[in-house]
Amino acid sequence: MSVQNRRDVLHLKKEVISTKRAPPPVGAYSQATRAGSFVFVSGQGPADPRTGRKVEDFKGQVHQTLGNIKAILEAAGSSMENVVKATVYINDTRNWGMLNEVWTHYFPKDPPARAVVEIAHLDIAAEIEVIAIVPEKG
Repeated sequence: MSVQNRRDVLHLKKEVISTKRAPPPVGAYSQATRAGSFVFVSGQGPADPRTGRKVEDFKGQVHQTLGNIKAILEAAGSSMENVVKATVYINDTRNWGMLNEVWTHYFPKDPPARAVVEIAHLDIAAEIEVIAIVPEKG
């Protein structure tokens, strides 16, 4: 890596990403931030952005959560196919099969690297955060 490239990496401009097509943050964080050609999406849950209510069943929660992520990525100029890393927090690993079933709907080919962590006291069935790239225009 040249000296100029290292300077470019160290001086990436941070841009906050926000969209009304996903639920607003419930704390002191952004829906996502973009730095250079990367988008870092905060952990998203299953709230419907139109009503603020969460979907009840596990598969519905995963669908809604991934739909929220999709909306945020699109607001950042990216898409689900550009996700390179995902971390999934679920409240019961017995739902693994249902998670994978919904997952393949959003990532039908070349899925991102993924870690799944069980958190027994999670008050929702699933929370997902991702890192994606933003393709260069042109």
